Amino acid sequence: MATSGTYVTEVPLKGSAEKHYKRWKSENHLFPDAIGHHIQGVTVHEGDWDSHGSIKIWNYTFDGKPEVFKERREIDDENNAVTVRGLEGHVMETLKVYDTTIQFIQKSPDDIVCKITMIWEKRTDDSPEPSNYMKFVKSMVADMDNHVLKA
Repeated sequence: MATSGTYVTEVPLKGSAEKHYKRWKSENHLFPDAIGHHIQGVTVHEGDWDSHGSIKIWNYTFDGKPEVFKERREIDDENNAVTVRGLEGHVMETLKVYDTTIQFIQKSPDDIVCKITMIWEKRTDDSPEPSNYMKFVKSMVADMDNHVLKA
């Protein structure tokens, strides 16, 4: 069995957990305009923008290179959380499992935290750990903060 692991980090954000959650749950089509340096396109492959089990295809730039990611979405309205399960794409070439949960937690009326949990399993022991993908997701969450506040 290849190496597996879990990364967990938190990103402090401003505003409402509900607003941030809504953006990540059902407004992914706004990402290219908001954080185009990360995300160049998001399309619905199956389902719709905010349905549990929908499949989306992301076009993004990672380490200066264009990449594609196909994911199945799990929605948890009660906990303001979205889980993205990797199905295909560049990251899945080296990973057998790539599940990332983004949860928005209200800490005070003006402050929230986004808890990011990434569960992964490498395809082979020689495959690199996905620590750079965790940095990428953390950067997307942080960069989206100002855009959500303006909305």
